[in-house]
Amino acid sequence: MNTRVGIVIVSHSPDVARGTADMVRQMVGDEVPLAHCGGNPEGGLGTSVEKILVAIDAAWSEAGVAVLVDLGGAETNSEMAIEMLPDDRRERVVICNAPIVEGAVMAATEAWGEADLASVRQTAEELSPA
Repeated sequence: MNTRVGIVIVSHSPDVARGTADMVRQMVGDEVPLAHCGGNPEGGLGTSVEKILVAIDAAWSEAGVAVLVDLGGAETNSEMAIEMLPDDRRERVVICNAPIVEGAVMAATEAWGEADLASVRQTAEELSPA
């Protein structure tokens, strides 16, 4: 069982999600649970609640999961996915209000250092403009 916070990257573009995940993986290796999803069910731009649920499950950690999103629709669908989680998991998943690439890298770096979910979120969100 992994005790590091998991990271999920949700983008409207499958290429952006995959590229961001690749960058994170190169920075922190395989010790941080990481998943990504992007695109609508037809393969175009958009997001999917179902894909987000699969990504959360893939990156699941008892320490929690930090979700990073690119645009408003990704945030809305991520919120819907979190609401669909069982109660015991729902409280351990947060959406970070942070730039997707920089936020994912900083969140994963903090998670790699075995920080708790609140610290991972705070570090990612420090990148957001005031």
